[in-house]
Amino acid sequence: MKQALEVPIAPVASIATSARASAPSRSADFLALTKPRLNLLVLLTTLGGLYLGAPDGVTPLLLFNTLVGTALVAGGASALNQVWERDTDGLMRRTRLRPVPGGRLQAGEGTRFGLALSAIGLLQLTLGVNLVAALVAAVTLGSYILLYTPLKRRTWLSTLVGAFPGALPPVIGWAAATGTIDLSAAILFGIVFFWQIPHFLAIAWLYREDYARAGLPLLPVVEPDGRSTGRQASIYAVLLLPVSMAPMATGLAGVGYVVVAAALGVGLVVLSATFARERSTAAARRLFLASIVYLPVLWAVLVADRLWF
Repeated sequence: MKQALEVPIAPVASIATSARASAPSRSADFLALTKPRLNLLVLLTTLGGLYLGAPDGVTPLLLFNTLVGTALVAGGASALNQVWERDTDGLMRRTRLRPVPGGRLQAGEGTRFGLALSAIGLLQLTLGVNLVAALVAAVTLGSYILLYTPLKRRTWLSTLVGAFPGALPPVIGWAAATGTIDLSAAILFGIVFFWQIPHFLAIAWLYREDYARAGLPLLPVVEPDGRSTGRQASIYAVLLLPVSMAPMATGLAGVGYVVVAAALGVGLVVLSATFARERSTAAARRLFLASIVYLPVLWAVLVADRLWF
């Protein structure tokens, strides 16, 4: 009898221990809510805007407050977005294991976390940077959560709406350095805005079945032949080309930057046109990978040209 009672105990204990070991920690789940890899690009473009606006240098305190404040607002926006989209995220293969749809965090926890991060970040930008930078961050947060997130379930035009808050981080950096928003800030905004469309349309094409499963009416879902998706990607890649060279007109960059911007832009146009013609997974993946390379390289060359040449 004693042996019969002892047999099931070891497997149960083993299963419980294994479950505890494999389950992500709560801290890791809260971190995942902030989408750290995605928001790294937010910080890079913010940093670029900051140094472009202050070529003579930035104080460590301004650098800290700008980057940390922006990171908190971006992380809060991501957390609130994941809470809002938990139902559709749960229907898609690539997002169903996120903390909220995966059941590891409750929606209320995610909401409180997102609101707290956003409030602290806005306060830090207001007190530690300036009011203009804080206001731009607030517009970024509001447009992302209150416009883009709900529209994503209703219309493919949400892609264009979402590109607006996505293009504001360099403006936060510029405003942090200068306390103003001017033509140069608008050009930085335009570069990131136009870049986002071919970038995201390539993603939407690659994951169109996932988006369709979740009922999200993105362009590759509502027009599955891909003609409109390819055409839109090509149009915005073409529009990006002159905008990316505009920093020379305001004194932000010289000839060296323009040569690099032209080469990168032509490459993106060619890949977008190839995707529009082929409408294949391989062509979409090439466009996606090229877009990932495009923006960090362009930003690095622009900042280097501004600071050292």
